[in-house]
Amino acid sequence: MLERLSEAEREAMAGELPEWQVLDGRDAIQRRFRFRDFNQAWGFMARVALLAEAQDHHPEWSNVYNRVDITLTTHDAGGLSARDLKLARSIDAL
Repeated sequence: MLERLSEAEREAMAGELPEWQVLDGRDAIQRRFRFRDFNQAWGFMARVALLAEAQDHHPEWSNVYNRVDITLTTHDAGGLSARDLKLARSIDAL
């Protein structure tokens, strides 16, 4: 079973992933992405889907026209884990 992040890992996360915000009331992080149009947003989602599948970690997400909101948490761990940080870094690298 995956372990939740330690306090030190959580503090390091803020500097490493500055675009991701901790959600109020949930042990999860979220980021909003905006694109020129729906086509770009959908293409981004397709690339993230391939990353997520390869990492066996699937985000909670929504898409409205040119906006994609992604929430990451590890349900098996009951909150944030190293798996979430790895996927967030991979998404940021796109």
